[in-house]
Amino acid sequence: MKIMKLLRIGILLLVVPALSGCWLLAVGGAGAYGGYKMKEEGYKVQSPIKKEGTNSSTEK
Repeated sequence: MKIMKLLRIGILLLVVPALSGCWLLAVGGAGAYGGYKMKEEGYKVQSPIKKEGTNSSTEK
C-alpha cells in the first residue's frame, strides 16, 4: 500500500510541472490572438516612453 501511495504522489509531482507549461503557452497564445484581433479593429499600441530630443523645440 505504501509503495502505491508513493508512486501516485511521484507521478503527480512529475505531471503538474508539465501541465503548468502547457497552460502558460495557451495563455500566451490567447493574448497574442487578442492583440492581433485588436490590431485588425484599428487599435494601436503606444509606448509610454518617449525619446529625449525628438521634439524640435528641445534642439538648439
